[in-house]
Amino acid sequence: MAVQKLYAGVKLRELRSRLGLTQKAFAEKLGVSLPYLNQMENNNRPISTTVVVNLAQEFGFDVTELQSGDEARLVGDMREALADPIFSGPTPPLADLRLAASNAPALTRAFLDLHSAYRQTHERLASLDEALGREDARLQPSPWEEVRDFFHYCDNYIDAVDRAAERFATQASTKPSPVAAAVSALGAHGITVHFSDTDGALRHFDPDTRRLHISTRAAAPTQAFQLFMQLALITQDKLLEATLDLARFHSHQARAIAKIGLANYFAGAALMPYGAFLQAAQDTRHDLERLADQFGASLEQVAHRLSTMQRPGAKGIPFFFVRVDPAGTITKRHSATTLQFARYGGACPLWNVHRAFETPGRWLRQLAETPDGVRYFCLARDVTKSGGAFDAPTRRYAIGLGCEVRHAGALVYADHMDVEAAQAYEPIGISCRICERRTCHQRAVPPLERELRVELNHRGTLPYQID
Repeated sequence: MAVQKLYAGVKLRELRSRLGLTQKAFAEKLGVSLPYLNQMENNNRPISTTVVVNLAQEFGFDVTELQSGDEARLVGDMREALADPIFSGPTPPLADLRLAASNAPALTRAFLDLHSAYRQTHERLASLDEALGREDARLQPSPWEEVRDFFHYCDNYIDAVDRAAERFATQASTKPSPVAAAVSALGAHGITVHFSDTDGALRHFDPDTRRLHISTRAAAPTQAFQLFMQLALITQDKLLEATLDLARFHSHQARAIAKIGLANYFAGAALMPYGAFLQAAQDTRHDLERLADQFGASLEQVAHRLSTMQRPGAKGIPFFFVRVDPAGTITKRHSATTLQFARYGGACPLWNVHRAFETPGRWLRQLAETPDGVRYFCLARDVTKSGGAFDAPTRRYAIGLGCEVRHAGALVYADHMDVEAAQAYEPIGISCRICERRTCHQRAVPPLERELRVELNHRGTLPYQID
């Protein structure tokens, strides 16, 4: 198989800017000529092996950062956006999309924001939302989508928040349990914790009385998580606000949602501190049940945390994580891999995460291949969240976790699977709207980038053929 050339001009320019070096000085340290550096920074030439070695030796640069997933994410998002019928002309070639994503990522994101704003307004009109007569009917992404994209393009790793949580966990390591550590830390700030029946609320904090109520109906991992989340909101407010300032959200609603997301991030990182969790994941070969037991966390919390282990210089396996409800709606999605999730609509029905509801309490394993030829090991399981009472609603989800198959040997779940057999891989896609597979028996809608041919006297698996 041919070795893929590495184009990372944007990363090179960012590093040089951080170091405060001119192109000439930077070229000298990398052992290349000034014209050659200029060509690499503009993606006219791939990054050479010599440059990769010198980046590591001269600057201690984590060269895995050169293979950031940003370009793949942007290309996937652009392909889906351009499949929208509003773009009536021919779809730009894939090479052009890759060039735009690598050379002009800011412009590409602006294009995606514009398309997202168009869709938002279009959906309001289609649902008779009376948007034309309202003052808030301006073109802007929904707060939820804006926050989702913020974490999406951060590789779901927020370094400053992660390290703050790890420092707290180290200082609190003498406590008998995560709950005890959180209660003690909150007490140091004059907050008393009460475990009680909170009428359906998992957590309620009264700033006036300085009382925090945690539901006794919630499972122990959920109680610990909610305690750590409140701790983040109280003790890490300056850090959270500084991070939000850098994100520059378009609305106060998006900023508020993101603050909750960052507090949640702190909670997960405090419950499963980076260094200890990474070592345990490697020692247990990523056995989620053993990790959940060791850190007092739920399976969903562990799977989510595994998708965040992207600290520069100490990266774990790049995982994707997704949570799907019984209707097939993606309610959480994070990816440190090249696998991209559909921004609109549901995920591919051939993916094993949809079958998890059929086999409650069991792990489902799948070897899958996407249309771009990348192969993945996928893991899925159902998750049930009880309301804690007979008349309380029970929430059901399926969680999916996976990585490129080249990492499968580090997962206990991949044992005894024939990862070398081509026929073992199921063909999956991202979304039917942009999937290139012509003969998929589960296709819901035609691909928008292809011409259709309908024959009245012939019917195959689909009522049309894709040219």
